Amino acid sequence: MSVPKRWRVAGINFDHFHMGDLLRMVAGHPHAEIVAICDQDPARMRPAAEQFGLAPGRLFTDHRACLDTAKPDLVILCPAAAEHGEWIVKVAEYRVPVLIEKPFAASLAEADRMIAAMQRAGQLLAINWPLRWVASHATTRRVIEEGLIGEVREVHYHGGNRGPLYHGADKIEREPTVAEKAASWFYRQARGGGSLLDYLGYGTTLGTWFLDGTRPVEVMCLTDETPGLEVDQHSVTVARYARGLSTFQTRWGTFTDPWTHQPRPRCGFVIVGSDGTIASWDYAESIHVQTRRNPGGFHLPVDAPVAPLRNPVEYVLHCLATGAAVEGPLSPAISRIGQRIVDTARRSAQEKRALPLLD
Repeated sequence: MSVPKRWRVAGINFDHFHMGDLLRMVAGHPHAEIVAICDQDPARMRPAAEQFGLAPGRLFTDHRACLDTAKPDLVILCPAAAEHGEWIVKVAEYRVPVLIEKPFAASLAEADRMIAAMQRAGQLLAINWPLRWVASHATTRRVIEEGLIGEVREVHYHGGNRGPLYHGADKIEREPTVAEKAASWFYRQARGGGSLLDYLGYGTTLGTWFLDGTRPVEVMCLTDETPGLEVDQHSVTVARYARGLSTFQTRWGTFTDPWTHQPRPRCGFVIVGSDGTIASWDYAESIHVQTRRNPGGFHLPVDAPVAPLRNPVEYVLHCLATGAAVEGPLSPAISRIGQRIVDTARRSAQEKRALPLLD
């Protein structure tokens, strides 16, 4: 009987606080271990080092020393949105698979640079969209595949939270200071800040998954303009498909966070098909389905997540172990379509007009 491989995982760049969540998934995997963490600022690594009992020899401030010493089987990256391409290129030199936290990139050109770098390295690239692992949305995808609501014609998405600094890893609530906001990359345009880049990719990427890879023809977007801020906190995008119109809305400043109390408008998806509809709210215990046979609708309990589809670390390690291709929202192919919509929306907001889908 063969002994399962012990996967060596390194976490590099702590710009995004989701690194703490991803490292916890590594620590909880029966056949994986955190062999190194790395960030230019030692203070940002300290909570993870303490939580996971990492010895000083596993902490690095230089990515090259980290990769040369730890020799990981998988690297998790959590840099600022506009620096995804830069970090993928750095890691690709070491020919190691990468799981990078959302969004895919700050631009389509950057996304293509990432895809090309990993293809040259001959290594797996996966983009983690945390909503992919929310049971309501995974159940919605299954129901769509089974044909319960017919052909999907519209996707309507509302995503957001009280603000990117009002919680940390594991959704621990906090109150950010004015100084923290001023220093955070989330509020810097050049580093990929703003609610549109933070959340629109969720809607367009999972929406593309629900639409089975269908691309829109035309996109139009408006963003708010908050005095004193260089990034948006609210965006509304309309995408015209051959099948109809879909809408995607992002919001920093919701009344409550959806993982504590659903705000209004609710965060999640409404899917309209040729034979029914689905309301799939974030973190809900059931989805609401209408069909022609039951137009009054009914609640369908969400599926219990099972291995290897319980979290991104488990899934990516499964793909590496079996040689399976990364599928769905984590795949560069689906994420690239989502990125095309995001890029078109950003330019539309700048030019204040509808635009054909960019490529």
